[in-house]
Amino acid sequence: MKRILSTAVICILSLCSCGIYSFTGTSIQPDVNTVTIDFFEYKALKVNPSLSNEITEAIRSQFRRMTRLEQVEMDGDLEISGAITGYDVTATAITAQEVAAQNRLTVSVTVNFENRKHPEDNFENKSFSAYADYDSMQSLESVQSSLCTEIVDKIVEDIFNATVAQW
Repeated sequence: MKRILSTAVICILSLCSCGIYSFTGTSIQPDVNTVTIDFFEYKALKVNPSLSNEITEAIRSQFRRMTRLEQVEMDGDLEISGAITGYDVTATAITAQEVAAQNRLTVSVTVNFENRKHPEDNFENKSFSAYADYDSMQSLESVQSSLCTEIVDKIVEDIFNATVAQW
C-alpha cells in the first residue's frame, strides 16, 4: 500500500514539476510568463455597444482565473487580439403559418494569437462563433443580455482552449 501511494505521489509531483501540464487544462510552457490581451474591436454591421468590452473582459478574467500568467499592457510572451465580426439574428424554427417560432443570435469573432516564445503555436484570423436561441415572441432587446452572456462564455472557452489549452 505504501509503495502504491509513494508511486502515485511521485507521478503527481513529476506532472506538476514539468511546468507544461496543469490541472486547469492549460499547457503553457514554463518560459511563458506574461500575456497581453488587446481590446476586441467591434466590426459587425448590427450594433451591440457593450459586446466588445464584455468579450475583452471575459477573456482577461478567464486568464486570471485559469493561468499563472501576469497580464501586461504590451509585449507579453503571449498576445491575443481580435475583432467581433458578426452579430446576427436568424429564424431557426418556422411554424405552419410560416412565421418564426424561434430565433438564433449568433456572434462571430476572429482572433490573432502570437506566442513570442514558441511561434509554432501562432495563428491569425481564426474564427470562433457561438449562438443562443430564443422564442420569437420575445424581442431581442428583452433577452439580449442573457443571450450575450451565454454566447460570450462559449466563445471565451473556445478561445482559451485554442490558445493555451491547444485543444
